[in-house]
Parts: sequence; C-alpha cells; structure tokens
Amino acid sequence: MALIRYHKELRVYQEAFGAAMDIYSLTKSFPVEERFALTDQIRRSSRSVCGNIAEGWRKRRYEKLFVNKLVDADGEATETQNWLDFALACEYIDPATYKKLYEKYDEILSMLVSMVINSDKWTFTKK
Repeated sequence: MALIRYHKELRVYQEAFGAAMDIYSLTKSFPVEERFALTDQIRRSSRSVCGNIAEGWRKRRYEKLFVNKLVDADGEATETQNWLDFALACEYIDPATYKKLYEKYDEILSMLVSMVINSDKWTFTKK
C-alpha cells in the first residue's frame, strides 16, 4: 500500500465524494416542494460523509478521535441510505438508480467499518 498523505487520496473519500455528487445531480430533478425537506437532507448527509472522513484524517494522531469521526461518517452514510429509501418510495428515483446508489453506500460503509476495525494501521501511536 502506498503512503497516503491527504484525505483526497483515500479511496473511501473518493467514493463518498463521487456518490455525493451523484446525489446532488439527481436531486436537481426532485420536486420544488422537497427543496427544504428531502433534497436538503440527502444532500447534507451525503456531503457530511466526506466531511467526517476528511476531519478524521486530520485527527489520526489521536486514534479515538479518528475512530469517532469515521463512526460519524458511517452514521451519515446510513442516513443517506434512509433518504434514498424515501426518494424511491416517493418515486423521485427509479429502482435502478436507487440500487446503484444504495450499493455504493454499502461499499462506503464497508470501507469505513474496515478502517475502524483496523484503526491502528491508519493512526500514529506513540510507543
């Protein structure tokens, strides 16, 4: 594994950023009456996944803080999946788009859990 210096080099960050941008583009077609409800919520949660990963990366010299931010990112990714459920139920997105995005967040969640479980490999620990 190559040395990763910046959060933007993390695959999990890249996947989360791409998924958030997909959601941004997708939600442009949501009804106007959803602007301050579903549209706002799903955009915020999807962007927050990236924000928490970036913040956690900067705090990786403190393993517990690093893990805490990854757990926050995990929660935001799960929240995004919840909003995808509503978008599908309201017929704002088609089943194929839903499946693609939902599975993308499953992949992101898997990477986040792996990083939490193996946090000692990602953090600086003074011995």
